[in-house]
Amino acid sequence: MTTIKGPRIGIALGGGSSRGLMHIPFVEAMDEMGLRPSVIAGTSIGSLVGAGWAAGLSGKEIREHSIKVLGNMRSITSRLWKTQIKDMRNLFKNGISMQLDPMNIVEAFLPPDFPKDFEDLRIPLYIIATDFRSWHQVIFHSGEIIPAIAGSIAIPSLFKPVEFDGRLLVDGGVVNPLPLDSASIDTDLTIAIDVNGDPSIRTSIKEPSTIDVTLGSAQIMMHSLTAHNIAAYPPDLYIRPNVKEFGAYEFWRVREIIEEGEKEKDNFKRQLAKLIEDFIVSKQKIS
Repeated sequence: MTTIKGPRIGIALGGGSSRGLMHIPFVEAMDEMGLRPSVIAGTSIGSLVGAGWAAGLSGKEIREHSIKVLGNMRSITSRLWKTQIKDMRNLFKNGISMQLDPMNIVEAFLPPDFPKDFEDLRIPLYIIATDFRSWHQVIFHSGEIIPAIAGSIAIPSLFKPVEFDGRLLVDGGVVNPLPLDSASIDTDLTIAIDVNGDPSIRTSIKEPSTIDVTLGSAQIMMHSLTAHNIAAYPPDLYIRPNVKEFGAYEFWRVREIIEEGEKEKDNFKRQLAKLIEDFIVSKQKIS
């Protein structure tokens, strides 16, 4: 008698700054369904959430940790300040830079005792960054995790580029905001979670700040690149939650962002259950 196994699922977690916290409800949804992806691919904040998932954290644990470190301005400010004065020698030598060091940021906001190497993860993980010198995508799948995440989240002008593995890394969203190419490696079904969003209502009613323009311009670029990625690697399930109401840097609204994402959980679970059912039926017909 032939045993039909469930599909190998690859999931692409896109970039979107604070809006990427909306990935968390979908992690929880798969937990609730008793499902675990075979491959996780993440860009920018998608790499950060994806790394936690790949390390073995449940969606609930990722939620609790995110609220703990981002849930109020005091907590965020304290952690950011500590990253700026972590090395007093550099502080006195170079002065306080307006750019944040993404290496320090990742170390400050990750849970303690987080795995150091990709080989220590429970789920295969692909992290996408951009090589500023060559203008090419860099895919990290082995070696040290934290420099890879730091490079992936290094939004130009807000974060310092990351020197790692002979490359100068900036945000992965510059070249690949929704890494379906990596998520589809040796998988049967691919899921895309796109949190880049749409034009914000707020930008039409007030003069945008410098940071609004910087992040908004990146958002426009990512929107175009995502369309090309979807055409080249069509996902079996494409989820695009409503992130319009949230600014790209409003991490302190973590609870609201997660609650907004929860509105899509039931629909996501229904669509995914149908996909898996169809996959199993198709395999039974073949066997």
